[in-house]
Amino acid sequence: MHASTDSRIHATGAIAVIFAAQHSGQDAQGYAVAASAMDALAAQQPGYLGMDHAGGADGFGITVSYWADDASAKAWRDNPEHRAAREAGRDRWYTHYTIHVARIERGYAWP
Repeated sequence: MHASTDSRIHATGAIAVIFAAQHSGQDAQGYAVAASAMDALAAQQPGYLGMDHAGGADGFGITVSYWADDASAKAWRDNPEHRAAREAGRDRWYTHYTIHVARIERGYAWP
C-alpha cells in the first residue's frame, strides 16, 4: 500500500471529494505522469485545501481532495485539463470508479 496524507484538520463546512477507483493496469507510466500533473494542477486551484491518497498493490485506490466550498469543488470538476484526464481515465486507466461529495461536519487527528 502506498499513501500520502494531508495531516491538517479541514474546517467544518469544507467539501471532501472522495474518489475510489480500480486501476486497469494499463499504461502505468502514462497514469503516473497524469496523476502527478493533476495533483499539481489541483493545488493551484482557488479553494483547494489538500488531499489524502491511499492505494493497494491490487490497483485499488482512494483519493480524497478537500475544498473550501462546493463552488471550488465544482470548478475543479469543470477544469478543462482535469476533464481531459478523466476521459483518459475512462478510456484506459480505470476499470471503474465512484465519486462521492460530502460536507465536513467535524474532524479529529491523532497524535
